[in-house]
Amino acid sequence: MFERPQSGERAILVHAGPGGAPDDSERSEFGELARSAGAIIVDEVVSARKRPEPRFFIGKGKVEELRSSVEANDAELVIFGAPLSPSQERNLERELKCRVLDRAGLILDIFAQRARSFEGKLQVELAQLRHLSTRLVRGWTHLERQKGGIGLRGPGETQLETDRRLLGRRIRQLNARLEQVDARRTMNRRNRVRAEVPTVALVGYTNAGKSTLFNALTDAGVYVQDQLFATLDPTVRRVELPDGIDIVLADTVGFIRDLPHELIAAFRSTLQEAREADLILHLIDASDPNRWQRVRQVNSVLKQLDADRVPQIRVYNKIDLLDRSPRLTSNRDGEGRAVWLSAATGEGIRLLLEALSDRLRRKTLHRLIHLQPSQGRLRARLFELGAVLNEQIDEDGGWTLELEMAEQDLKRFMKRENIDPELLEPLPVITSAATANLK
Repeated sequence: MFERPQSGERAILVHAGPGGAPDDSERSEFGELARSAGAIIVDEVVSARKRPEPRFFIGKGKVEELRSSVEANDAELVIFGAPLSPSQERNLERELKCRVLDRAGLILDIFAQRARSFEGKLQVELAQLRHLSTRLVRGWTHLERQKGGIGLRGPGETQLETDRRLLGRRIRQLNARLEQVDARRTMNRRNRVRAEVPTVALVGYTNAGKSTLFNALTDAGVYVQDQLFATLDPTVRRVELPDGIDIVLADTVGFIRDLPHELIAAFRSTLQEAREADLILHLIDASDPNRWQRVRQVNSVLKQLDADRVPQIRVYNKIDLLDRSPRLTSNRDGEGRAVWLSAATGEGIRLLLEALSDRLRRKTLHRLIHLQPSQGRLRARLFELGAVLNEQIDEDGGWTLELEMAEQDLKRFMKRENIDPELLEPLPVITSAATANLK
């Protein structure tokens, strides 16, 4: 085997994908990821293989080329731009005599460096442990005591099994802690719904300028840097719109192509802000020639989070790099659909605030809903949200509730609780004849 270096900064990048060599934009993004992690790129190797080789992912000729490059450049790390199986990682490490990392492992390392809050550190550690649990190596066979014979009998557990058991225990502990954090976050969201404070989630591809826009709208002082995943920790601030409406603006972690599943699972509670939001601001780097591809990738992650049905306003940022003027475009209903602005210079911020005011003017609904005796939990939740104006007990032991609730909140509640919208009925209209009879 080999001694793993402490730094691991001198790196060789291997541009390879399941369908052949990546294009220039993917290579550039991969290089930015490596530099964001602190790697010093000493060489780059491109593999155009269409199908991954089972043992090494790349062909034997490329393995030989890589070995020569590692020796010539004193490389400490080889990073693949494609996902590697645990066995492929181990086989490559044996052949190259240095550490091998795939794209998911690289992103996890960046997240580990950037997490600052307690919640962020928990989420990153959970994602790392889930990733590591599939990559445990049988490296402690000299301690095994299962072979029988004098001096070789033992408790019957290999070090590998012990490691798996310890990992499983730590994952359970982290899940329990994150459930507590998620419970507090859910309570805060519930309080905002009670107070009828709309929530706006800021999402976008990493390095699109979300933190810069967040600071421009809230003066939050969030860390800003021209690098991928400059900020990870979720931030929530209150913003007053021009017409006096208060909203809560929630910043989320940046998205990226092929975001590891471990990260989506670990950051699900943070990204839940997008799912539960009244409106999503989808930030797009207008100067990026591949922006439409980035838009599709962000929408793909939102779909995984069941947030694809939340209304969006597209915000095209960095118009100062294109020498364009700020502008606002509207849909057929006259609502703001897209805003072109520069978060860095402040141009167009006023247009965005006006679009937010227009989209978030709350329409209050009055409805009746009939609940069965078995739906007591739903009844309690509606009272908890302060949505019940009146209640009548039905003959079958159920309830008829008169509800008053903001339209967006009611729709979101029905979706979350999986209630058929047809159960809602409009309040009966009292005719003039009925009014005369009442008199």
